[in-house]
Amino acid sequence: MSTIQKSQSDINLNGRKVLITGGARGLGEAFARACLQAGARVAITDVMDQLGETLAQHLNQQYPDCIRYFSMDVSQRESIDAAMVLASNWLGGLDGLVNNAAVTNSGGKNMDEITEQTWDHVMQVNVKGVWLTSLAAVAHLAKSDAGRIVNLASDTALWGAPRLMAYVASKGAVMSMTKSMARELAVQGITVNAIAPGLTLVEATQYVPQARHDFYANGRAITRAQLPDDVTAAVLFLLAPSSGFITGQILPVNGGFYML
Repeated sequence: MSTIQKSQSDINLNGRKVLITGGARGLGEAFARACLQAGARVAITDVMDQLGETLAQHLNQQYPDCIRYFSMDVSQRESIDAAMVLASNWLGGLDGLVNNAAVTNSGGKNMDEITEQTWDHVMQVNVKGVWLTSLAAVAHLAKSDAGRIVNLASDTALWGAPRLMAYVASKGAVMSMTKSMARELAVQGITVNAIAPGLTLVEATQYVPQARHDFYANGRAITRAQLPDDVTAAVLFLLAPSSGFITGQILPVNGGFYML
C-alpha cells in the first residue's frame, strides 16, 4: 500500500460524484484521497485490478461506501463504455471526470530509438484514451449542475523535454484537446481544463534517474522535489462548482520550473 499522504484542502466537494482514471496508485491515488477528504464519492478505474481493489477496500474503512474500484482499459472503447455505465450507476450520476491514466514507455530514448509500436501505444492510451473516456462521460456530466473534466497534461510538453518525445507529443495533444473540448462542451454546462504537473515523486517515476530529479528540483523557483499533494489542490479547485467560469485553461503545477 502506498504511503502517499492525504491532501489537506478546504475545498468542499460534498455530494459531488467523481471518476478518476488511473486511480490505483500514484497521482490517481492522491486525487482519490483528496476528493474523499473533500466530501466526494469516488470511482477509481485502472488496469491494475489488484492494486485498485486493495486501495478501494482500504479507503472504504475510513470513508464507508464512498469509493469503489472499476476495471477500465482506456485503450479499449468497449472497456471504457462498460466501466462508465457501472461507475456512474454506482455513483448515482457523475459531476467530475479526472483523465489521469497514462503511460510513458518512451522515457530515456531519443526520437530515433522509439519504435512505432511504442509510439502507437502511448498515443492510444494518452490521447485516444482521454477522448474516448470524455466521450463516454459527457452524457452523464451534462446532467450535473456543474460538470467538470480535468485532464492531466505535463509540463514536459510546455518546454519540450528531450528523450521523451512520444510522451511529450501525447501531452501536447491533451492540451490542445482540452481547449477544443472546452469550446464544444460549454453549451452542455461542462468545463474542461488541464493541469500540467512537473516531475512528481510517485511510483510511475521511480525509473527516472536521480540526476533528472535533481535537474527539475534545482530548476524550480521553489527548489525542492514535487510531491503528489502539490498537485491535488489544483485538481480539487477545477472540480469544484465554484470554478464554473474557468474553462479551456492549462495550469502548470511545477513549482515554477516553467512559467506561462
